[in-house]
Amino acid sequence: MEVAKNIDILVLVLRLLATSLLVLTACLVALDSETKIVFDVIVKKATFRDLNILFVLVWIDSAAAAYNVLQVLRCCVFSGPKVDKNLAWLCYLLDQAVAYIVFATSSAALQGSLFAVTGNSHFQWMKLCNIFTRFCFQIGGALICGFVACLVLLAISSVSAYTLFRLY
Repeated sequence: MEVAKNIDILVLVLRLLATSLLVLTACLVALDSETKIVFDVIVKKATFRDLNILFVLVWIDSAAAAYNVLQVLRCCVFSGPKVDKNLAWLCYLLDQAVAYIVFATSSAALQGSLFAVTGNSHFQWMKLCNIFTRFCFQIGGALICGFVACLVLLAISSVSAYTLFRLY
């Protein structure tokens, strides 16, 4: 009984941490913009909408944060000694799916951001981070938060698997 209560507290803390990191990632990316004057004539503005995967990252991280908030509410409302196997399976599968989707989106955003850092001479894409340095540093910080959130989601999935398989 004491172990189950400790696991519930651990899951609650991990979910709140994951939610905070996911919201921080989404806000850092969505609110990041930088405006520069190029060649003393052209005004260029860099936002997260310039790279489609950053737009997707904001939505995926927001959805994952909302899922974790719903799971926190479920933990608070239905925290009893009896655990339904079907609910445990559903939570396990959803935790796995959220962890994998957030990791895949963060990895794709990292790959897309590397094109902004290095450019690509074959496609004649210039290095954008030479111009928009603050924007690139902020996106880099957001990606670090996103990958830390992935590690926390991995821990949540592990605890969810433990919770499920101890029922058998």
